[in-house]
Amino acid sequence: MSDAAAADQATSEASGPGPLPILLLNGPNLNTLGTREPAIYGSETLADVVDLAERTASELGFGLRAAQTNHEGQMLDWIHESVGKVSGIVINPGGWTHTSVALADALVVPGVPIMEVHISNVHKREAFRHHSYVSPLAAGVIAGYGIRGYEFAIRRLAELVG
Repeated sequence: MSDAAAADQATSEASGPGPLPILLLNGPNLNTLGTREPAIYGSETLADVVDLAERTASELGFGLRAAQTNHEGQMLDWIHESVGKVSGIVINPGGWTHTSVALADALVVPGVPIMEVHISNVHKREAFRHHSYVSPLAAGVIAGYGIRGYEFAIRRLAELVG
């Protein structure tokens, strides 16, 4: 999925009455799911993640806007542009989890609940992965459940904004 296509993508976006859609954001290298280190990240692809997230959100009465980028500035722009347009954010920040103060600063801007997701259990991996700039801002953190973590995050987010 290209950055431009992801930015414009509004999968199952709710129209009319009802809750605002959930914004699903995936950071760097998540476009390589299914081929990058399958022993760690599994064989499912980003398309599988989006499909699972769409089905879960729809079941709960929410639309879903999904995007992935390898460019930090693009991620920050999408977050800024979400103000007043989403019920909450589910984010897998990838490597930015451990490095990006700018991402943490941006996630405060929309003023909506955030759920942080990691496919692998980052706490069983290298020490640098144990710190997150996003976790202190998140309503919840889900790690180590594979792509099912996205489903769990959407379910919890739906409860929070219910």
